[in-house]
Amino acid sequence: MKYFVYIVECTGGMFYTGITWNLGKRIKEHNSGIKTPIQMSRLPVRLVFWEKFDCRIDAARREKEIKGWRREKKIQLINSLR
Repeated sequence: MKYFVYIVECTGGMFYTGITWNLGKRIKEHNSGIKTPIQMSRLPVRLVFWEKFDCRIDAARREKEIKGWRREKKIQLINSLR
């Protein structure tokens, strides 16, 4: 099974980093307010970055790494794809 580490940008510019096996479904869940820690006032979200992994352990490691970064470093990562 493939896993994705993703970053969404919320209304107001806040970033949220997460992990999922079904990226499309997860983004829909965020935007509908289902199963999400994102406050309703910060919806909708926009997918701005994702990476695919073959193993959940590797994906979880990467998610933890990105979550530890400052905003500026996350922006650099997002911009590196453009």
